Amino acid sequence: MLGRTLTSLAPGRDARATTASSQDSLWQVLEQSVDAAFVVDARHRVVLFNPAAEALWGCRREDVHGLPFTRLLAAPQTAASPEATLAALTGSHRDATLRRPEGSEIACSVSMSRMEVGTHAFHTAFVRDTSEQQRQLARLRQLSIVVDSSDNAIFISSADREVVYVNSGFTRMLGYRLEELRGIRPAQLLSGPHTDPSLDARINRAISAGEGLQTEVLLYTKSGRPLWLSAAINPVHDEDGALLGLVSVLSDITRTKMHQVLHNKVLDALVHEWAVTDVMTLICREVEHIAPELTVSIITVDSEGLMRTLASPSLPEAWARKIDGMAIGPRSGVCGAAAWRGRALLVKDIASDPLCANTRHLTSPLGLRACWTHPIKSSSGRVLGTLSFYYRENRGPDELHERLADTCLHLCSLTLEREQTNERVHQLAFYDTLTGLPNRIMFSAKAEQALANVAQANGTAAVLFIDLDRFKRVNDAQGHAAGDGLLRDVAARLSEELGGINIVGRQAGDEFVAVLPMCSAEQAGSVAERLLGAIATPTAAGLMTLHPSASIGVAMFPDDGRDIDLLVRHADMAMYRAKSDGGGGFRFFSVDMNRLAQERVSLETALRDALRLDQLQLQYQPQVGGGDERQLYGVEALLRWHHADLGVIPPSRFVPVAEECGLIAELSLWVLRQACKQMADWRRRGIDIPRVSVNISAINFREPALSLQIAGLLDEHGLSPDDLTLEITESVMLDPDPDVLENIEAIYVLGVRLSLDDFGTGYSSLSHLHRLPISELKLDQSFVRDIDTSAIARTLTSSVLRIGESLGMKVVAEGVETESQHRFLTEQRFPVLQGYLFSPPLLPAPLERWLTEHRYTAAVEAGPAPVHAA
Repeated sequence: MLGRTLTSLAPGRDARATTASSQDSLWQVLEQSVDAAFVVDARHRVVLFNPAAEALWGCRREDVHGLPFTRLLAAPQTAASPEATLAALTGSHRDATLRRPEGSEIACSVSMSRMEVGTHAFHTAFVRDTSEQQRQLARLRQLSIVVDSSDNAIFISSADREVVYVNSGFTRMLGYRLEELRGIRPAQLLSGPHTDPSLDARINRAISAGEGLQTEVLLYTKSGRPLWLSAAINPVHDEDGALLGLVSVLSDITRTKMHQVLHNKVLDALVHEWAVTDVMTLICREVEHIAPELTVSIITVDSEGLMRTLASPSLPEAWARKIDGMAIGPRSGVCGAAAWRGRALLVKDIASDPLCANTRHLTSPLGLRACWTHPIKSSSGRVLGTLSFYYRENRGPDELHERLADTCLHLCSLTLEREQTNERVHQLAFYDTLTGLPNRIMFSAKAEQALANVAQANGTAAVLFIDLDRFKRVNDAQGHAAGDGLLRDVAARLSEELGGINIVGRQAGDEFVAVLPMCSAEQAGSVAERLLGAIATPTAAGLMTLHPSASIGVAMFPDDGRDIDLLVRHADMAMYRAKSDGGGGFRFFSVDMNRLAQERVSLETALRDALRLDQLQLQYQPQVGGGDERQLYGVEALLRWHHADLGVIPPSRFVPVAEECGLIAELSLWVLRQACKQMADWRRRGIDIPRVSVNISAINFREPALSLQIAGLLDEHGLSPDDLTLEITESVMLDPDPDVLENIEAIYVLGVRLSLDDFGTGYSSLSHLHRLPISELKLDQSFVRDIDTSAIARTLTSSVLRIGESLGMKVVAEGVETESQHRFLTEQRFPVLQGYLFSPPLLPAPLERWLTEHRYTAAVEAGPAPVHAA
């Protein structure tokens, strides 16, 4: 319009004046435009460059005036001639790329028009920055790629509920392309022969409330295949709250739905002891809910080969009655033939298939046209019944039906074998799986009934608590398989000895309990002695022969208690007394034992407090050279406890309590910390004690961080690894736990010595000694104690020394108390001795005085390096 108006003016002076005036007016309009604008003359030169253009290009108009307009653009737009470039840009909203003086480029939209002012022709261009739009488009393209790559089906519908977008996942899942769905509403899409008819109303209610809808829906693919889907339908609103459309995300949950509904519900029914018919009816109904096109029946086959209807909830009772009692066989319809042949059969046309000649009169009136039947088999392969899927059209199964059949056959088999399964469940619930004896629950129930009968007869009964002695050593040395074998042997012996009306059960671990109804105390004692003898019979464990023993506690009904729980507790206390007396015997409960049990609980509480409040202390017993040079080999740290009220509590009393209540590992670490702290103090004050030995429990070696803890303590106190020796028992050395071996190896690499304590009393073998990095053997003091009176003890003592020497290990004889023992050990050239003959365990200050008074000096030789064979 502006161009046409200017060119309509007549030429001449007035025209020229008017033209100049019009051009000025035009130029003023362009200068004030908020859009970037520039004007190109007939020679393709820039003659106007407004402030908005200066801002967009980042340069001044003086730098642009007179330049070819192509200098404002980026390649490839400038590759053609200026005339061609003008022609390409003339029009509305042409995409172009401008180039700034420093070389950067910006995407833009150019609207260019040609105009004539008088005799002059110009091209006017308006330019807008579209870089942000381009970035948004790129992001949308990326989003589209991401959405298309999703396995979920995603579709978008407009505000008027018409489908406007579907992703590739939608097409893959349901088979429809977008062009096939144009104009279709979501409610039409989310529908089918068996879809919930209330779904459309539920969607409308949710959208009206401004909320989304999460639901499960049965849909059908383009090919007609049913799918169970999880549908998330969410509205999208603009800034003013107006509805823009709906975004729906569909996830295939067919398999999950089938498994969840069938498997979980049926197993729950079995656990709750539903009747077989109820469980089978549940299976039929759930399958028909998942796949409504199916009609399901389940039939069992009895021992005589006759069919019995278990469940067919969607079929008339008259049909079930007619099937009942029909013999399986090749002419007994699909169900009877499948059971007879032991394989699945498919009949797509009941009306014409010869297999159904004798039974189609039962199914055709019901509108059933096809049948797919599977035999239900037991775990041993025996046919238990049949599972049938009936169709109301001539067809066969699809993928969903095949998956349903697989799941149902397993569940039906499990259900039909439930009597056998129930017996197994009963066995697992009430009997010990290892020994076959009644477990604690079953034992208590039987025992209460037995005691009630005894009470009614005014009689007495005995409760025996039987615990194997040193059972942990068997597990540690021979492994849990050997321990399990011993428990089975003991259980068999107890059952054999305690037959009849007596009740025996396994309490836990290596503990057994027994009730002897109508039994006197004298008879109970005789039975206990007989049991001890039976248990003590040697038993084989691999290549070894074990010699088990047990401790038995006896509590009498009604004198020691009237309910089984109290009687078992009292028998347990009596058993502890028998064990503390050396094991291998039995004791009757007494009131005094109850007091001792309470004292044990109090002792545990006091021990926890002592550990928490740092009320324990260490004493150190010197280890001296076996010659006359008065050389100090090292000291052993020994834990002592002096309670403010209870006085001195010996380790033999509180260490077992620590082991029982789980404090032993923490106690060992406390000893280790205190010993390192004391050793550092001696080093700092120039008191030359070669090394300190610390006992570490087997539990600590099962902690993966043990070697790191030891390294940290040495570093914290400025000690070298050679300053510390860790004493371990043979059970640690033989522990099959991989963490134990890793800790032993890590401690060896660290440089800390390992000493095998109480050597000769356990189950260790020379092969273990050869393989593990043991630096030192400590001869058990029981050998030293018997040196004066036993030739065998002297021989064994000498043998241990020779073993240690042959393996390059130091051998420490502990428990040296007499001069005769000292003399023998010296004659045998034992390198290190320890015992009260030289010094009792001492606190640090008395130990320092002892060193000064007896003029002991540190041994020059630190001892051999640990022996370790790969």
